[in-house]
This record gives sequence, structure tokens and C-alpha cells, in this order.
Amino acid sequence: MIPILILAAGGSTRMRGTDKLLEPVGGVPLLRVQAKRALATGQPVFVALPAADHPRTAALDGLGVTVLPIPAAAEGMSGTLRDAVAVLPAAPAFMLVLADLVAITTIDLLTVLAAWRDDSAHLIWRGATTDGKPGHPIIFAGSLRPEFAKLKGDTGGASIVRANAHKTHLVALPANHARQDLDTPEDWAKWRGTNG
Repeated sequence: MIPILILAAGGSTRMRGTDKLLEPVGGVPLLRVQAKRALATGQPVFVALPAADHPRTAALDGLGVTVLPIPAAAEGMSGTLRDAVAVLPAAPAFMLVLADLVAITTIDLLTVLAAWRDDSAHLIWRGATTDGKPGHPIIFAGSLRPEFAKLKGDTGGASIVRANAHKTHLVALPANHARQDLDTPEDWAKWRGTNG
């Protein structure tokens, strides 16, 4: 078993007053959809939120996820990663999933998990588009956890990924699943225009 950490502590600032993670997808808030997709893998799921009483918490009611309040989310993605990874249970690896990747499916998560199980020669296993552009989800070997404790600013885990580029296995996922995030009202309107 490896923990899946859903990163949902960002400010959604580009949505101009609404929360992208509470936007409905098939009538269900996106964050709840993502949590259910992760739970369907059979792995333990953790969700990083800005605070325990954040409005996003209600979207997770009744699901078997562990909410991780991360006050350091105000620092940016690096603060979220640093403090959330620090409290994950010990495991040989852990998976990071961006909560706003609307196209990611349970099968995609399982595909990257299978790549990790089948390949011990790498330290990072990363979802990619069909044309080879790296994206998410990302699995990090447990041996990289100390590197997360050093993160600062809003660059997330980019420095860790760069330092281990030669030890990264890209896993092709369908179409643009690994990179399709919806950050603005215009992004959502365009997506709904083709996905109902």
C-alpha cells in the first residue's frame, strides 16, 4: 500500500471569486470526484486542505479519506508539499495528485501505480500525455521524502523532479489526462462546452 496525497490546498485565485475544486462535475464537486477516483484504487487517500474547517471539507463528507489541514499552504505549493508529505505514513513510495486535473481517472492512477510496481530502477514515476509531456500523477520513492522537508516558496516539487530527471519513468496516459487542469472560469466554460 502506498498513500495517495491529493493536493487541494491552493487558493483558486484565478477563478475570480469561485472555487474550482467545488465546481460540479456530473453534479458532484470536483474535489469529491477526485477523492472517489483515488479511493477506488484501494490505496489510502489523504487530502491536503488549507484548514480543517475550509469549505472544501464538506465536499469530502462520508468518504474514507484523511484530511490534512496545512496552514503553510499560504506559503504556496512548496509549503503544502513540505508539511503534507511530512505526516504521510511510512511507505515505500507515495503518490501526488493535483485535485484540479479533471480528466484523471482511476485507471490512470492504477496505470502509474502498476509502472511503479513493475520498475524498481527509478525514483520517480510520472504520468505523461500521449505525446510525452510530463504531468501528473507522480509517484516518488520513499527515499526522496527528506528532500520534501527542504522545500520553500511556490515552486512545489520541481527542484526534486529536476534533480532526479535521470531516474524518472514517464508513464503515458490517454490524451491530455496528465495535464488538463481548469484554472479559470473560461477554462471551465470551454470544458463544459465539450463535456456537457
